[in-house]
Amino acid sequence: MLNIDIAGLQASAEKEISEVITSVALEEIRVKYLGKKSVISEALSSLKNLSSEDRPLVGKLANEFKNNITALIEAKKNELEKGVETQPLDISLPGVKMDMGCIHPVTIVMREICDCFVKMGFCVVEGPEIETEDNNFTGLNIPLDHPSREAFDTFYLKSEVQSSKPTEKLLLRSHTSPMQVRVMKENKPPLAVIVPGRVYRPDAVDASHLFMFHQVEGFLVDKNVRFSDLKGVLAQVSKELFGSDIKMRFRPHFFPFTEPSVEVDVSCIMCKGKGCSVCGHKGWLEILGAGMVNPAVFKHVGYAPGEFTGFAFGMGVERIAMLKYRINDIRLFFENDIRFLKQF
Repeated sequence: MLNIDIAGLQASAEKEISEVITSVALEEIRVKYLGKKSVISEALSSLKNLSSEDRPLVGKLANEFKNNITALIEAKKNELEKGVETQPLDISLPGVKMDMGCIHPVTIVMREICDCFVKMGFCVVEGPEIETEDNNFTGLNIPLDHPSREAFDTFYLKSEVQSSKPTEKLLLRSHTSPMQVRVMKENKPPLAVIVPGRVYRPDAVDASHLFMFHQVEGFLVDKNVRFSDLKGVLAQVSKELFGSDIKMRFRPHFFPFTEPSVEVDVSCIMCKGKGCSVCGHKGWLEILGAGMVNPAVFKHVGYAPGEFTGFAFGMGVERIAMLKYRINDIRLFFENDIRFLKQF
């Protein structure tokens, strides 16, 4: 007969079950006494080695043990599931802190920018991040020999990506301006549209450059749209983003898809225009590019010459966020440091 004290084993199991306070600990007890490697399981697997007289007796005792312990475990499990307290509640124990998620600062600023324009009657449109060369360059009056078409300035995609035109190159859009072409091809003025989204350029990553960043493109097309309309819209948005005391200035510039073109500066929010290291002691910070839509763009989308006029603008969201929150390194936005992101 096997040398097993089943009575002592059952007493030990009953004591442990009565003292257990969690379902996890209860499961550990079940494995200990009823699992495949438990003493009882080994006893049952060894019945074949016993004599014909001992085998029925040992088998009966082992099965009674299993049934008793199983019933006790089930009863205890039901007790724990009903929430019956097995020990006094210690109210001095610290609670379980639930971390709250937060909206990314770039998303916050992008939404603020969009809200400014929506209040003025603009609608929000999103476009594809994989674009055709025609929409990204040709439709925007960017010539074939323009440096931005080169591979060192644009992420072109491999030929395995299929296009509706077999000979047409596809790329990751380098700006959100292609949506000007897409929207105007499918709709007739009046149009007032803003396009938020990600754009891609193979820039070396440093404190002020990333290979992926966010832009908000906007354009308004109708009859008799003037440059003064552009100035009024941008002045209102700047005041909402940076405060009512902000000042603006427009500097002549060149963009292939606008004529005339300007770069727009605001007075430095750090020094209030007095001059500091942030603004290079100039008192001004560039925030966006803009201008009147080039007639060549209207011709490409099929608008009658001279029938409509419009303005367009584009701004980098990270650039606005850095100015708004006084951040000196663009890489902080995408390092996923919770300590930084939670501040917003």
